[in-house]
Amino acid sequence: MKPLFHPRLVNDPFGDPGLYIDFLFERRALLFDLGDLSPLSARQLLRVTHAFVSHTHMDHFAGFDTLLRLLLGRDKVLHLFGPPGFVDQVEHKLSAYTWNLVANYESDFVVRATEVHPDGESRSAELRSRTGFRREPLESPHLPPGLLLDEDTFQVRAAFLDHQIPCLAFALEEKFHVNVWKSGLEELGLPTGPWLRSLKSAVARGEPDAMTVAVGERTVSLGDLKEKVLRIVPGQKIAYVTDAGYTPANAEAIVGLARSSDSLFIETAFTHEEERRAAEKHHLTARQAGWLARKAGAKRLVPFHFSPKHTEEGDRLVSEAIRAFEGLD
Repeated sequence: MKPLFHPRLVNDPFGDPGLYIDFLFERRALLFDLGDLSPLSARQLLRVTHAFVSHTHMDHFAGFDTLLRLLLGRDKVLHLFGPPGFVDQVEHKLSAYTWNLVANYESDFVVRATEVHPDGESRSAELRSRTGFRREPLESPHLPPGLLLDEDTFQVRAAFLDHQIPCLAFALEEKFHVNVWKSGLEELGLPTGPWLRSLKSAVARGEPDAMTVAVGERTVSLGDLKEKVLRIVPGQKIAYVTDAGYTPANAEAIVGLARSSDSLFIETAFTHEEERRAAEKHHLTARQAGWLARKAGAKRLVPFHFSPKHTEEGDRLVSEAIRAFEGLD
């Protein structure tokens, strides 16, 4: 199975937190957190359609300016999601610059920002370059609590964590995965090509089997294609957790969000012997991260967001997390 999502940490584990997720066969990517984005090329950043910000400490949000500078002057919409107060913060970021010339641009870059609240409420606003990023309130999407984005093939969910401020953890989940069997294509005498993407979208939308799909000059029923060509299997799930103390409420939220994830990217800030310091700083130790990943039933643990204090001990942090994940500690 070729996975749809291809995740990579933006920086090394000691750098700013951030996860870049590229989409297979699509000119699209998602970002979780907007810290230092310099390791990403302009080509990679131009693929970003949505960015999800856990909280607005500088190492999680300073890269917004990098993204803004690259996208300005292009006809593009950037969707941003963050915790309470996030819409005001995006507006303030944009209002820090002078925009007296942007009205002359042919293009209109648009930022659509949404903030979510623990009670399930949300607020959204649109800020367009053509109007000097003047804030225009938008009707907030009516989604179940915790659901930020719901598209045909995937969803993004969030859980609130306590970092002395509300901090969001995220899970990206493919609703199901559609495999294409080349033997089935050959049996029906059909070629590969871009039409397969439309076919997968039709399946994701739940179109009826009687629907016909155009393949060149031929038409084939969706039912025949599902029977001969497609195999529907469980999809990917990727969880991203950072900046949270090891409290009962945080642990419950993390385990619930990351349950059965294929990959759990989770902060591993301190060693186990620094448990008290980690609690004071509202971060996790490596062993706590491993315990949470194990309890969630994650298939793969990816530690990151190491404390700079351990610049020479990255292997130790990884080892402590993996041992706990494997049930050895």
